[in-house]
Amino acid sequence: MSMETIAVIFGGRSAEHDISIITALASIIKPLELTGKYRVEPVYIAKNGAWYWDAQLKDIQLYSSGKIQKFLSHQQPISVCFNGGMTLVKNGVFGHQQRCKINIVFPSMHGTYGEDGDLMGLIEMAGVPYVGCGVSASAIAMNKVLSKQIAAANGILTAKYLTFSADSLNNELIPAVLDIEKKLKYPLFIKPAHLGSSIGISRATNSEELTNGLEVAAHYDDIVLVEEEVQNLVEVTLPIIGNEQPIPALLEQPLLKADDFFDFDTKYMQGGKKGKTTNGTKGSQGYSKIPANLPKKLYDKAQQLGLTVYQVLGCSGIARVDMLIDKKTGKVYFNEVNPLPGSLYSHNWRRAGISNVELVEKLVSFGKEKFSKRLNLTTTFNTNFLQQF
Repeated sequence: MSMETIAVIFGGRSAEHDISIITALASIIKPLELTGKYRVEPVYIAKNGAWYWDAQLKDIQLYSSGKIQKFLSHQQPISVCFNGGMTLVKNGVFGHQQRCKINIVFPSMHGTYGEDGDLMGLIEMAGVPYVGCGVSASAIAMNKVLSKQIAAANGILTAKYLTFSADSLNNELIPAVLDIEKKLKYPLFIKPAHLGSSIGISRATNSEELTNGLEVAAHYDDIVLVEEEVQNLVEVTLPIIGNEQPIPALLEQPLLKADDFFDFDTKYMQGGKKGKTTNGTKGSQGYSKIPANLPKKLYDKAQQLGLTVYQVLGCSGIARVDMLIDKKTGKVYFNEVNPLPGSLYSHNWRRAGISNVELVEKLVSFGKEKFSKRLNLTTTFNTNFLQQF
């Protein structure tokens, strides 16, 4: 039996370009190769949007050394041929052409032009199976406002919030601040609606901080979300895999002090807060408790809420649901969904008994399963409409 060819697509025109590289090389390509079942082709999308395909793009040194720009300057960007499938085409010297037909795609694109559904739309047009959430679930998950609205429509609690367009904030900032102060209570969180990795997020306890926070968020996104902070807060996150019957990993509790929240630096630059913990695990979000330290009833309630959110948003393959718990009232609030968790949250799945290699294999099989179900749907319809012209 010939090996299947998997294209792992990473990089991209996103603020999370660098994180995408780490997820692809460490958490996807390496374990896929360890299965011995696939031919893994790295497809790197540069910050300018050009696509490159070369075996050397699997090497982390190329990126960490900063030699990537020099390397790309000697490479031809590839073209992608959609010919009843997806074929990578690379033009070499003297008209020599390298072609590679792709059997399945494993997207490793965080943020804009990738995780938000754009890339999935392209792969669906090509008619190739791929790993992870589909177009609509990805688009909804990456829009914090839309995902809250859908959750609320399904009776799921969310923190009290207001939304503003960046245009209205740029034109009428003071009225917006007054409106927020009338309707919501401090402390508040200000977030761009679409970005991941906590970029552009701030916390405000007064008018000045709120004004600054709104200006920053409006610089990053066309929609800005302002929400009340949940009191007596325990933050939890639940990685989930699967299609119709989702499987949860362990409910994870990122460890923070009350006045901290994850900004980009906390999450990625220092490897999280420096506090050591006894049963903590150092994942992509610094130190966390796995499983979360909660009474059984509350743990089960949060886990069930996570699974419900996954299903009502139409997630498939993989996602991570973030929730906020008020430990005094025992209320669990939905916060947001990440359709491609950084590093696939493999540290959590390992604790749940699923190795990196097993995780990527499962994800590939969920992608194929979803694809074959879609093939069974009728999408064309024969008519004699054109005969009248």
